[in-house]
Amino acid sequence: MEAAALWGGGLLSSDSLIRDKKQGDGYVLLTTKKVKILWLLSECNDIFNTFAVNMLFFYIYKAMWKRMMTLLLAVLLAVGVAEAQRPKVGLVLGGGGAKGAAEVGVLKVIEEMGIQVDYIAGTSIGAIVGGLYATGYKAAELEELFKTQEWFSLLTDRREEYATVPYKDDGDMVYVFGFPMLDKKEGFIGGRGLLRGHQVEVMLDSLMGSRGVNEMERLRVPFRCVAFDMKTATEVVFAEGSPAVAMRASMAIPGCFKPVRIDDMTLVDGGMINNLPVDVVRAMGADIVIAIDLQQAQHKAKKPREGEGLLEHVGDLLALSPMVEWAVNRPDRQRYEENKQLCDIYIHPDIPDDDTMSFRKKSIERMMLIGEETARKHTQELATLAGLRQ
Repeated sequence: MEAAALWGGGLLSSDSLIRDKKQGDGYVLLTTKKVKILWLLSECNDIFNTFAVNMLFFYIYKAMWKRMMTLLLAVLLAVGVAEAQRPKVGLVLGGGGAKGAAEVGVLKVIEEMGIQVDYIAGTSIGAIVGGLYATGYKAAELEELFKTQEWFSLLTDRREEYATVPYKDDGDMVYVFGFPMLDKKEGFIGGRGLLRGHQVEVMLDSLMGSRGVNEMERLRVPFRCVAFDMKTATEVVFAEGSPAVAMRASMAIPGCFKPVRIDDMTLVDGGMINNLPVDVVRAMGADIVIAIDLQQAQHKAKKPREGEGLLEHVGDLLALSPMVEWAVNRPDRQRYEENKQLCDIYIHPDIPDDDTMSFRKKSIERMMLIGEETARKHTQELATLAGLRQ
């Protein structure tokens, strides 16, 4: 061909010749104006073709997108229905001091079985283990915490750096061999409890804060813990607020730890009213309940005896009526027996009550092993539950 054409750039000289198939084998001389018109028509044709192709892809994409969204919605609905049909599992952790190490051993087995817990309720040490588990701590992490924690210093608020110092005035607090003895703002330590439990609360707040949790509403698993109001002799179930404060209140053993005061309440260990809160986790919505009971002494519900009305009358005169009535009737015993009947999988590690304050490392390891071995005796029940959750 004697002429060259650069259609992409629209560049043709006025002397350019192109073959016009409509004119047979002849050549037609095109002017610059005609060439530009032809170039414009060609560009329009390209634009139209591109637009048509894009529109085609758009409609194909739109149709595929609608089908994908419909499929995704169907999958989500199916998952939602399946999840709604799965039984909700509640975990109850009873109180028992250092014996709470056994609960960690049980948790190891529950995790191995692949059981997902939907609700947790705990009392005393069970509130601490349960609260940390609800925060996201796994059994292995709780095991490490139990084994490495300086429990004596933690529970007594002892300052190790002052352990060899007979007397130390440190700002608002006076220490004797590291033990806090005088709070210059509140007076001598020991009113209604020998131990303040301050370091316990600080530790719990730190552990939960490191996981981004400072309110019970933000826990990964819905959690409740039980305390006892000494003023009214009634149960207090924490469902909101600071989890560290709630857990500290739940473990405030009367005469040992100072009560936690919130509003008009004077709160102590929840074991005073509900040491195995199965009814609490049932109220949360649990269909199947796994209960870990650390209590060894079995008590029958008390029946009123002759002369006990006089004690209540004396209590009224001394403005101690609620606590006197509690001491006479012991509602905690009846509650305990009822709750044992309400659970589906009852795990009861055989650990003497003498071990309640055995926080030594060897004791902790022994009790964890007992908890794990006891849980493995319920492997068939746990495996059945795990199958229901699939």
